[in-house]
Amino acid sequence: MPLIEANGTRLHYHLAGQGPTLVFIHPPLITSAVFRYQIAELTTSFRVLTFDIRGHGASTPSPTPLTYPLIVEDIRQLLNKLGIEEAYLCGYSTGGSIVLEALLSYPDRFAGGILISAMSEASTLYLRAAIGAATHLCTPICFRSLATILSWSNADTPLTFANLHRAARQGDPENIQQYFTFSQRYNCTKRLIEIKHPILLLYGSKDRRFHKCTKLLQARLPQVTTQEIKGKRHQLPTKAWRQCNQLITDWLTAITTNTAPATTV
Repeated sequence: MPLIEANGTRLHYHLAGQGPTLVFIHPPLITSAVFRYQIAELTTSFRVLTFDIRGHGASTPSPTPLTYPLIVEDIRQLLNKLGIEEAYLCGYSTGGSIVLEALLSYPDRFAGGILISAMSEASTLYLRAAIGAATHLCTPICFRSLATILSWSNADTPLTFANLHRAARQGDPENIQQYFTFSQRYNCTKRLIEIKHPILLLYGSKDRRFHKCTKLLQARLPQVTTQEIKGKRHQLPTKAWRQCNQLITDWLTAITTNTAPATTV
């Protein structure tokens, strides 16, 4: 993955494939390594761009506190640097919140969004507590333990764990803490009606702690297609990657060719 100067920082990115551009956005601490199954498979039909958010993985730390607007501006400038005029955004977990922020901030810059196990706000006591606990663990003493926990929870194989863990431990604890902190307080639920872009919403039937978040998004987004992946929990990019990739392929192909998507999972 090369580095590129964008918005005053150096972002580690990977770009491969041909076709409509799909930009993947990861949650705190877990880096773009979480999308390796999407890189491997979706590049046969689409141009896939992954990157490490500043202060994560191999991207340089940020002297400016990490916020969603800052990350969105990084994405916009990264696309400009790469000469990409139109892109669809795909965010996993709190990365989905960044998709929403991007569509609200630059509605003419992005063509649509895919939300995987996502939320418009930390709408339950459990989510606020979980994000708060992760925030407090972003210390020099506890950071490596948090990296192990989150890498393990997202891993489907020992190899996936090793890749996620190695990349996560490269991150800057302070920037990662800032990402968690902003995620805990972010709330764009009342503005969802403003998003006119086509949206694909993917969630796991066993991800019960996020079901309230899913229902909020489903009820308030004007152009949303919702797909439940049966028998799966939160970690869809790695633990339900076949179903996830097929649903993304069907939806994005339908959107870009004006045909009806065929797949139901």
